[in-house]
This record gives sequence, structure tokens and C-alpha cells, in this order.
Amino acid sequence: MNIYIVLFLLLGTCFGLCTFSHRHLFSEGPKKIEDPIQGWDFPNRLMWAMICTFLWPIMVLTGLHSVWILSKRKAIMVKIS
Repeated sequence: MNIYIVLFLLLGTCFGLCTFSHRHLFSEGPKKIEDPIQGWDFPNRLMWAMICTFLWPIMVLTGLHSVWILSKRKAIMVKIS
């Protein structure tokens, strides 16, 4: 049982470190990208990784929802033009 917990937390940490630059997709809806952070910015990366470590399944679902909304919005914009 412990190996599953460790794998869950390890996968969540990796997910958090990999998605830091795309964290705008994991909010309550897609929003404009904020100005990029210069450098490593350790405190923000650490906080994002800690959040994703425990909540990565929810973050995956919200990310998929945001991608779905953005693809619908893009399809509508293509239809209009």
C-alpha cells in the first residue's frame, strides 16, 4: 500500500514541476497568460508543486476542461472568420 502512496505523490510532484509554465490552464477557467516570471522563482514553483502533489487528479481534470473550452472557442472563432 505504501508504494501506491509514494507513486501518487511522486507523480503529483512531477506533474507540478512540468506544468508550472502552463498553470493558467488549471484555474477556474482559462484566462490570459500572466507575464512570464524571469528566472527560477523558487517559492512560486515550490508552492505549485506542493499543490499539485496532493491534488494532481483534480488539476488534470480542470486542465482538460480548460483545453476543451479553448478548443470550442477557437472553433467558433474559425467559423466566424
